[in-house]
Amino acid sequence: MAFDGIVTKSVVKELNKNIIGCKVNKIYEPTSNDIILDLYGNGNRYNLHICTNKNFSRINLTKYSKPNPVNAPNFCMLLRKHLNSSKIIDISSFDLERIIEITFETYNEVNDKIIKKLIIEIMGQFSNVILVNENGTIHDSLKHVVTKTREVLPIRPYEFPSNTKKSFLKLNSFDEFIEIFDNSSDKKLDKFFSNNFIGISMPFIQNICNYFNIDINNPNQEQLKKIFLHIKDIIKNIDNLNINCFEGLKNDYYINISDNNSGISVNNFIDEYYYKIEQKDLFINYRDALLKNILSILTKYNKRLENIEKKIKECENMEQYKLYGELLTTNLYKIKDIPKEITVTNYYNNQEVTIPLDTTISPSKNVERYYKKYNKCKNALSVIQIQKKETLEDLEYIDGLIEYIKNCNDFEKLKKIGEEFYGDSDNSNEMKNNKKTNKSSPKKYIINGFTVYVGKNNKQNDLLTKSANKEDMWFHTQKIHGSHVILKTEGKKVDFDTILKCAKLAAQNSKAKNSSNVPVDYTFVKYVRKPSGSKPGLAIYTNYKTIFVN
Repeated sequence: MAFDGIVTKSVVKELNKNIIGCKVNKIYEPTSNDIILDLYGNGNRYNLHICTNKNFSRINLTKYSKPNPVNAPNFCMLLRKHLNSSKIIDISSFDLERIIEITFETYNEVNDKIIKKLIIEIMGQFSNVILVNENGTIHDSLKHVVTKTREVLPIRPYEFPSNTKKSFLKLNSFDEFIEIFDNSSDKKLDKFFSNNFIGISMPFIQNICNYFNIDINNPNQEQLKKIFLHIKDIIKNIDNLNINCFEGLKNDYYINISDNNSGISVNNFIDEYYYKIEQKDLFINYRDALLKNILSILTKYNKRLENIEKKIKECENMEQYKLYGELLTTNLYKIKDIPKEITVTNYYNNQEVTIPLDTTISPSKNVERYYKKYNKCKNALSVIQIQKKETLEDLEYIDGLIEYIKNCNDFEKLKKIGEEFYGDSDNSNEMKNNKKTNKSSPKKYIINGFTVYVGKNNKQNDLLTKSANKEDMWFHTQKIHGSHVILKTEGKKVDFDTILKCAKLAAQNSKAKNSSNVPVDYTFVKYVRKPSGSKPGLAIYTNYKTIFVN
């Protein structure tokens, strides 16, 4: 939904009806693009959200809160200084420009009544919030602007952005409109309106044409008149608050006439609409950043495993080094001048063995050299095997995190996975500082009268299994990463159909969810344990049975 001049005018009309006379209670700046005014008036609390994000720029009343920084930014402190406890006495927009002016009445240090104005420019990447005094002099702005045509800086006079487009509101007749259309090189209606008139967006015209079933590329004069009159009618109904948001083309929405307006419906719709879009955008950005960090760790683990395998390969000749040492020790008396190699009989199998020698050192030193190689490989191998086991566990853990992320479609659940990952990595500062995290619960099912829980992430798997009773049943896909499934037995005997359905749940919540004939192990919780110091989600179990499910 394009936040164009039509939407701006609608929002301003609703704000005038609802928040004129409200006092500013608190002011927040959750991000560098967001200002929230906490207002109180007529026995009601309102939050006025001003967003200057280039993709979501808007102004509307909101019911959603955002976490605030510990220390308020400078512009927020300035707004608090000038606007706290002030009263909103007017909200206006200009023509169909996406510029809103909010006028506040407040008092100075000597208790004289003064006027302050907050100017909100909704202009995509150039969106801004500017505080001016009653003479139009800028106190400061959220974003400082210095261009060839305009300066937005403290102590400068505020000037409106230049606009060469025509005002649709000033058209007195259809004849004036058709004259502009005839003289325009843009005959496609959406481009014509967007390029010629202030505040009328292409999506708005596309949806109006669709509403009347008009060919946007080839309208006749009668159709042009219908659109002209309808837009005039929409603007008239905005003044009467008889408008609302309707679904249009490509799951988009637009303003149109309605008989059932509550006086705040456009604000409410915009709040819901943009909140969902922002959450989706936040989810995608967070997921991509999380995956990028996880994949970099995965690359590191794979490289480590590659080096470990290389070292293991180097230790393959360990027993041969020991044999060479033993045979050389037995045959030292035969070595006179040190040759490059010596052939001796292997007394273990009576076969000839040729042993390479280092001609720069003595025969006894050659014996010592082979024993050193043997002991070095032997000691290294014992360490390397442990490293390999740990690295394989790390790889399995990372693989499981990636699988959880693939299956996650909720931002709060994704944050839990992020907290789990960042808690074990060097990039954890942001997550550790954010102590206000929402609690997440495992999935809950009722199967044949039994309560069944399914973990949503590794930490939840650990907690779920740890808190289960010893006689509860535990399900997990065999050697395939997946969620822990707990069946609460409550002392009752569990029939095979319930076991089968629980096993299917385990398969559905695993990496093998799209496979057939998936092996699922199940046992009682008392036979499941977590190795000390192991990664989240890892469990060892015994006394289990296996069932194959689709």
